[in-house]
Amino acid sequence: MLSHADNEALVRVGPGAPMGALMRLYWIPFYPADQLVADAPPKRIRLLGEDLVAWRDSEGRPSLVDHACPHRGAPLLYARNEECGLRCVYHGWKFAADGKVMDMPAEPERSRLKEKVRLKSYPCRERNGVLWTYMGPDQADPPPLPEIEWNLVPQENVHLSWRVQECNWLQALEGEIDSAHAAILHGRVDSKGAVNAWTQATDLRPVFECRRQPFGVSIASRRKLNEDTAYWRVNQFMLPFWTLVPPQSKFPELSGHAWVPIDDETTLCLMFSYTPAQPFYPRTRELMQQGHNGRETGHASLHSYAPKPPATPYADFWTKFTPQTAYQIDYDLQRTTWFSGLPGLWVQDAACQSGVAAIYDRTKEHLCVSDTGIAMTRRYLLENLAALRDRAERPAGAAQPETFLVRAVSLTLPVGTPWDEAGASFMRAEPGTDLGYAP
Repeated sequence: MLSHADNEALVRVGPGAPMGALMRLYWIPFYPADQLVADAPPKRIRLLGEDLVAWRDSEGRPSLVDHACPHRGAPLLYARNEECGLRCVYHGWKFAADGKVMDMPAEPERSRLKEKVRLKSYPCRERNGVLWTYMGPDQADPPPLPEIEWNLVPQENVHLSWRVQECNWLQALEGEIDSAHAAILHGRVDSKGAVNAWTQATDLRPVFECRRQPFGVSIASRRKLNEDTAYWRVNQFMLPFWTLVPPQSKFPELSGHAWVPIDDETTLCLMFSYTPAQPFYPRTRELMQQGHNGRETGHASLHSYAPKPPATPYADFWTKFTPQTAYQIDYDLQRTTWFSGLPGLWVQDAACQSGVAAIYDRTKEHLCVSDTGIAMTRRYLLENLAALRDRAERPAGAAQPETFLVRAVSLTLPVGTPWDEAGASFMRAEPGTDLGYAP
């Protein structure tokens, strides 16, 4: 059980909130680079409770700025993106990508007002098809981008998808570090399909061991294959909002999420799947983009989106699977085919994470042995919040990008073999090198 005060501390992310302050120490992935087009209309963004717009100027520079013009507060969502600047349609004030005022048509020519006014902007970087921003205190000298492996391998090795989920960031994240649910929630009742063949389905009562790490927490689950052999899956939580998922045997790609807080009750889910030493599997990419037989994979398919009007933050990345549509559950299929009746992997997860409330009352829950990783992750986060608040101590990874060169692993080991020792080399990410073992 998590106290109400602790839950509030973990899920509130706006300016001035302790978790918001921790999040702002890190670079945040916030938009797909190819969907922010030069001289195209701005896109409505909300990050950590701040309302912003993203745009790309005529020379291709990405920009993330306040959503309101500093003159009279007119919405810059309606601004004209032209000639290397964003021009407010109300009085014509024009801003450069860095927020400097370029023009004030209604002011006298000799006015020095434009030297004193500046539109709030955040630095942006572009890498591997993703736009990143830094919203923290070191605006003049931000830290390096994090060295997370999917963001370092060639772009053809990676598949990305983006979607909005209607719950707080931690509620979503905890679903991915909970590996006890996988073979149950994602299983079938007709004993068919690839999910029922997952190795973890052979033992539905895993034993958990967790380790604190410089990057976050390793959550290991052990399943018994036979008297002599154990199957270990090690999920990784990385500060501030990253999760890594171990590979499966048939198509051993690595995957995970950034669970980026849009605000206290909405999350931007960036999912990445990648192969570290070769181009990504064409058939797998096709399935992730198109779905399979009308069902979703771990990625949001191109058919899943239900865009909202432009004034909605992340308007293009809302899906038709929401609490309001009951995630399109099919109770007939629940009786005959799929254990959950929900149409695909990520939909099943999202429905369980978001289906009751955007911020669930954690005083009502009853944690058990299989929640060991969730409990440790919460404690780890609360300790980092206290260290930042009370002693101004920042986590190592905030300024040391190599902290995040980590992989999740799935290992078959003799009973009694320590997973952390046997898996140490496999859990170190080395872009360009393969897994080093057969998952």
